[in-house]
Amino acid sequence: MAEDFLDLHFELESGAELPVFTRFEMPVTVRLTGSPPATMRTDLTRLLSRLRREAGIDIQEITDGQANITIEAVSQKQIQRILPQAACFVVPNASSFEEYRSDRRKPKSNWSKLRSRERLGIFIPYDVSPQEIRDCLHEELAQALGPLNDLYRLPDSVFNDDNFHTVLTGFDMLMLRAAYSPELQSGMTREQAAAVIPGVLSRLNPRGNNLPVQHISETPREWIKAIHKSVGSRSSSANRLRSAQRAAQIGQQQGWTDHRRAFPHYLMGRMGQFDNPEEAQRQYAIAQQYLANTPGTELHRAYITTQTAAYALARRKGPSVLPEIDNAIAVMTRAENASMLATLMLLKSEALKQSGRYEQARAVRLDSLGWARYGFGSEVVVRSLMQDIALRNPQNIEDG
Repeated sequence: MAEDFLDLHFELESGAELPVFTRFEMPVTVRLTGSPPATMRTDLTRLLSRLRREAGIDIQEITDGQANITIEAVSQKQIQRILPQAACFVVPNASSFEEYRSDRRKPKSNWSKLRSRERLGIFIPYDVSPQEIRDCLHEELAQALGPLNDLYRLPDSVFNDDNFHTVLTGFDMLMLRAAYSPELQSGMTREQAAAVIPGVLSRLNPRGNNLPVQHISETPREWIKAIHKSVGSRSSSANRLRSAQRAAQIGQQQGWTDHRRAFPHYLMGRMGQFDNPEEAQRQYAIAQQYLANTPGTELHRAYITTQTAAYALARRKGPSVLPEIDNAIAVMTRAENASMLATLMLLKSEALKQSGRYEQARAVRLDSLGWARYGFGSEVVVRSLMQDIALRNPQNIEDG
């Protein structure tokens, strides 16, 4: 965990090193501006409460005046004009989108030039689903307060570009609590932070003192590049598949047996599930094999269950996967992932239909609606999802 802390705080996602540790050295104020929907205000209040309670950070929302962190709700188009690949983002030394837009090429907007955190801007789209807004709040506010890096080696963190976790985990809260411990302060070098962080973590997480050290190897930049290409929208399907295959090859060469070894196979399964569903199931099985032996990957496995359950449903084997679906629903409930929870509940509804339990199926389908509206936002998208999953059940086609 000490290694994780140092890599999270002293590197950027690009691999560039940060010269010093930075954080807010005063009570933190947050202000919400722009055009935020009602759910955004509610989710921000809940998040700030968690940060105070779980991370021990003195953070409060204000409604007027200059805040340390300004969260501005802007349109997707505004964000995409500046950062086409970003869903949302955080920047130093800005209190409005217009300020950042005019100053973004100046040194003040460069994270590597930062020596302490006093004023940051977070820009989140207001015209996406409530869950996407909440997920942005969690990730960007956490980065505004603490780590600026993402590490693929972390199985249970939002500080990971695989995007399985969408709300701050217990690990994330521990990293933030450690960042605001009295032993640390802005301006420390990596060596100075390295000298004190083991003691900090020992004090904050005493249960870890009796556990053996589990060193996890570094993630090569070549693997990261291959993963980025495999999930990028600018490459052809063939190039994306080749990139995922390359990432799988690198994982094998590294001797990995953890979630990083599984991830390319999960991606290959997603790519092939329509054109070659049998091969996709083989890739999912390989991913599940590695995940089953990696602690802290219950959420990863639940994601795969949404794909394997749909395949079973299409082959009239829905009842056989009901226990797996129920387990995945429990995992997604704890992870607060409404969109995946709604998807799993709709799959369960169709599986119940196949087993002849029509009243239960109807009740589960109705229960899924609230989660679907929060997770997907648009009623059109919600209806499309429901229709798509219903069509996976051959029984519905036969019944007309």
